[in-house]
Amino acid sequence: MPIQRPGDRPPGDRPPGDGPPGGGPPGGGPLPALSGRLGYLLKHAQLRLAELTGSALAPYGVTGRECAVLIAIDDRAPQSQQEVARRMGVDRTSMVALIDDLENKGLVERRQDPDDRRKNVVALTEVGQTTLRQATAATRKAERRFLGSLSDDDSAALRKALQVIAFPDPGDPSSRP
Repeated sequence: MPIQRPGDRPPGDRPPGDGPPGGGPPGGGPLPALSGRLGYLLKHAQLRLAELTGSALAPYGVTGRECAVLIAIDDRAPQSQQEVARRMGVDRTSMVALIDDLENKGLVERRQDPDDRRKNVVALTEVGQTTLRQATAATRKAERRFLGSLSDDDSAALRKALQVIAFPDPGDPSSRP
C-alpha cells in the first residue's frame, strides 16, 4: 500500500477547479471568473455538442468528422479526395486517412473518373448512403437537444452569428486580423 503524505489526493480525486471528469466545473455551472469568457464558453459548448453527437453517431459506426466527409462527398458530382479536402479545409494527408477509414468501413469507394482516367474520384456506396441518411437524422436530433433551451429564433440567430464569425466576408475590413 502506498504511503500517503499530507496534500496527496486519493486516486481519481481531481484538483480544485478541475471539475468533474468529462466536463465542467463542480456544481455544473461555470466558474464565476470564467462565466463571461468567450473561449471558455465556446470550449464547453463544443464539448457538450461533441458528446451529444458522438453518442448519437455511435450506432452508425462513424464519428462527427467522418459524417462531415460523407456529407461533403454526397454534396455534388463525384470528386477527388483532394477536392473534398479543399472544400472542407482539411489537409490532404488527413483526408487520405479519413477516406481510407471510410473505405475500410464500406461507406465510400474510390474509382476512376470517367472523364479523366488519370484521376480517381470518391463516391458513397449504398451502405454509405444509408449510413449518411441515418447519421444525419441522428445528428439533427442531437443538435435539437443541444439547442433545446433556446427558442427557434435564438437557435437560428446563434447559427447565423457563428457562420459570420467562422467564415467572415473577406471584403469586410472589420474581419481582418
